[in-house]
Amino acid sequence: MGATSLRQVGVTNGADTGSYFDRAAETMPREALAALQFERLRKTLRNAYDHVALHRERLDAARIKPEDVRSLDDLRRIPFTFKSDLRDHYPFGLFARPVPSLARLHASSGTTGKATVVGYTKADIDNWADLMARSLQAAGARPGDMVHNAYGYGLFTGGLGAHYGAERLGATVIPVSGGGTERQIALIMDLKPRVLCATPSYTLALAEVAEKMGVDLRQSALQVGVFGAEPWSAAMRSEIEERLAIKALDIYGLSEIMGPGVACECTAQAGLHGWEDHFLFEVLDPETQAPVPEGEAGELVITTLTKEALPMLRYRTRDITRVTTEPCECGRTHLRILRITGRSDDMLIIRGVNVYPSQIEAVLVGRPMIAPHYQLVVERNGNLDQVTIEVETHIGIAADAFPTISRDVAHYIKSMVGITTRVVIKLPGEIPRSQGKAVRVRDLRPKE
Repeated sequence: MGATSLRQVGVTNGADTGSYFDRAAETMPREALAALQFERLRKTLRNAYDHVALHRERLDAARIKPEDVRSLDDLRRIPFTFKSDLRDHYPFGLFARPVPSLARLHASSGTTGKATVVGYTKADIDNWADLMARSLQAAGARPGDMVHNAYGYGLFTGGLGAHYGAERLGATVIPVSGGGTERQIALIMDLKPRVLCATPSYTLALAEVAEKMGVDLRQSALQVGVFGAEPWSAAMRSEIEERLAIKALDIYGLSEIMGPGVACECTAQAGLHGWEDHFLFEVLDPETQAPVPEGEAGELVITTLTKEALPMLRYRTRDITRVTTEPCECGRTHLRILRITGRSDDMLIIRGVNVYPSQIEAVLVGRPMIAPHYQLVVERNGNLDQVTIEVETHIGIAADAFPTISRDVAHYIKSMVGITTRVVIKLPGEIPRSQGKAVRVRDLRPKE
């Protein structure tokens, strides 16, 4: 039993009028979905065991062969895979196919100085394009739309992932990439795209520059924004929707698993549909590795089900989220990821309180007199982390108001998040802007 390609299906779902989507895969009964997952898990295990030495060694050490997996419950017997494994076996040690047979390589930068290199067969690229087309359609894009793609092209998976998916959907792509913000604004106004693909932080930078240019992006033809590559809060969604007059949808992915399109919100904006016909999702306690009850927060762990070149078994994403299998009003049956709220390795301990940067963002964005541009400066005081919040004011706010704004922000964070912070008010433009993923945390703690 396989998933039907977007290229083969053009049907209308009453819950999503006028849509063009893969009904056979996206509305599959959950029992049938589980059966398909099990069939594909066995094939993925065989591919990994036969062609990747690391997976074979770990499965042998766990005394489990691919044929020993007799149900999805046996997934818990399979060892985890970590990002460090890709770095330790740099560049091609986790590939299940010889490099000359691959269609493409991508890579993400890493803090260790070595990139994380990922590979794709032609079939992997086709699946990725189908899933990105599925994701864009779920978010509200349609065949014939013009898509302004401001994700970076190159080794980063965002640009080409969105590009191939939009073309597969039947949209017209404007491959702008990152940078050249003034020119991007001119193209948005002149070419009149309906869909914008970008990081949420760069989208706010677009809005800010447009305002300085005297351009009102709320008067553009944009109606749909598909934003990802970094965690962002509900408050930032509201800010984007107000400043651009669009509907802002969340998309999720990571290079090690595929790239963007692993999950995406539908127009109900009620969580990201994780495409379970291609990925197995678990939510575990990051400390005990035990499954958490549905709806409770934990670390997202993903197993690929159709990747040929780089099968990933129980990959520890470090992303913190919650999931639900409750039916969605759109009719899709795939579980929903209820937004990525942070990363387990980004958690700060502030005076004994566990805090994620996204919690602070949710408090900052939308506060009076401050702009949605900020950085957290983390330093070590004894055994605890302490945070200084640097945040910009809106244009035109007098400097004599800064102490009042600082006290207001510090008080609000204390009451909502429960931590005491130092707040430093910056002038408009003083917080560095990013053309890709925003740098939200400056970590000045001593390296261990």
